[in-house]
Amino acid sequence: MSVEYKDYYKVLGVPRTSDADQIRKAFRSLARQHHPDVAKDKRGGEERFKEINEAYEVLGDPEKRKKYDALGTDWRERGFTPPPRSQPGYRQTRSSGGAEDFEFRGTGFSDFFEQVFGGLGGFSRRSGFTATESEPGQDVEADIMVTLEEFSNGAIRPISLRRHTRCPACAGAGVQGRRTCATCDGEGQISSTQRYQVKIPAGVHDGQRLRITGQGEPGEGGGKAGDLYLRVRMASHPDFRVEGGDLYHDLDLAPWEVALGAGVSVPTLNGQVNIKIPAGTQNGQRLRIRGRGLPGRDGEQGDLYVVARIQVPTNLTDREKSLWQELARESRFRPR
Repeated sequence: MSVEYKDYYKVLGVPRTSDADQIRKAFRSLARQHHPDVAKDKRGGEERFKEINEAYEVLGDPEKRKKYDALGTDWRERGFTPPPRSQPGYRQTRSSGGAEDFEFRGTGFSDFFEQVFGGLGGFSRRSGFTATESEPGQDVEADIMVTLEEFSNGAIRPISLRRHTRCPACAGAGVQGRRTCATCDGEGQISSTQRYQVKIPAGVHDGQRLRITGQGEPGEGGGKAGDLYLRVRMASHPDFRVEGGDLYHDLDLAPWEVALGAGVSVPTLNGQVNIKIPAGTQNGQRLRIRGRGLPGRDGEQGDLYVVARIQVPTNLTDREKSLWQELARESRFRPR
């Protein structure tokens, strides 16, 4: 399978020297712009959102970022090899002389991500297998990126599985023989694509595997085919953090809003809601909105917590500065 290097820094539009906060801000800005729920081009927005999420999953994780930086753009010349047999990303070679690998589309991750950071994989056969024995096919796995909205509401996701099998007509014929093969048109392999509609149930949890029966590697000697498993991976969201079944949203507030109280609109997975900020709200204080989190395995609905983040104005005008000075003289509040 051809694996193309992806420049995740370019995807997020940040320099390689960016710190974690700069990377997080770039992700949030781009993810808000291209989220499938708000993008004008729904299909293009979804693909761009997945690309941004993939980049952030790597650059937002210190260990993955370190590994990614070590590979560099010249990763092919620096001796990188795919993960070994029985690890995610390896190519299965059968002892009977055939070979087959798998290429997924619609899962939310590129070939490069699957190859380097996990995803496509299977389980090794028992030793001593011969083509005359009946042997079940291997199971095959890949990661599938699922948005918080899909976690909450469920979804139907189209995916495709492209199989690449060594051409039996020109196997072992050498380069010249392969070029003249009419069966594979000189490609040396035969490719076929199968498309599926995968149901993502509401309440699915991170790490759960979705099973597609009989769509793994074909069996040998009459053995049944293996299964295809899609391992659910929760996509990062620009507006929410996830802790168990609860969501957390950081809400920026002006000093006078927390001092006097205010009514504000905040996002949820199902649209905006209006909440009241009580007078005297402190920085970091959590305001709970019941039942606006993620559905749990037990059927219980998590909550949404709005976290107050007091922002201090900068670049004051002369008038603003004068009012703050007046407040400082008049106020009885003493922080120390």
